[in-house]
Order: sequence, then C-alpha cells, then structure tokens
Amino acid sequence: EVQLQASGGGLVQVGGSLRLSCAASGFSFDDYSIGWFRQAPGKEREAVSCLSTTDDRTYYGDSVKGRFAISSDNAKKVVYLQMNSLKPEDTAVYYCAADYFINAEYACREDKSLDYWGQGTLVTVSS
Repeated sequence: EVQLQASGGGLVQVGGSLRLSCAASGFSFDDYSIGWFRQAPGKEREAVSCLSTTDDRTYYGDSVKGRFAISSDNAKKVVYLQMNSLKPEDTAVYYCAADYFINAEYACREDKSLDYWGQGTLVTVSS
C-alpha cells in the first residue's frame, strides 16, 4: 500500500523556519516526482515545490522561490521542505503527493492528476 506521511508542521513566528518531511512507503521511490502543496482556509490548493527522484530537478511556486528548498533522501525515502523567512501568508495545511514517471514541473502544474496523496500537516505563521 502506497503511503505518504507528512510531518513537521507547527506554529512559528514571522521570519522563522520549519522543515517538513514526507516519508514514503509502499513504492520504489525511483522515477517518481514528489511534491508539496498547500491549502489555506477559503483558498484553492497551491503548488509549493516538486522534485523528481529521476533527475533531481526541482520546481518552485513563485510565492516561495528563494525562501523554500526541497530535497530528498532517497535511501530513507523521505522528501523534505525547508521553509525559511516564513510569512503569515504561508499559513496553510501542507500536503505531499507523488506520481510515477512525470517531471517535477508537470507534477506541480498538474496536481489534480497525481495518484498518491498524504495527509496534511498544519503550518501556522504568527505575526
């Protein structure tokens, strides 16, 4: 059974940092794109960042470029999202998702087509 387990959310002050983790199980992890998405109350889901385990290419949404960094530990099957310089508008439930044999940009742009989703982890940035 494919499982994606997101963790690491919490309450942080403006300008602070958090690192989210997405632990994958039940699939090979090779040749997958895995991404982070977020949804704030009353807003549509937004692509944050995606990474391809095939070629390590990454994609970032415009609102997080320069502040967030996605990485993976393929041996542990974990994808991380390092979030720095957090802003109140980063407050949302963050989800990780994955699909096979697609590139990182496609994964982020076409999130509705992704096969596997984890539960969310809440990030709250207080001002």
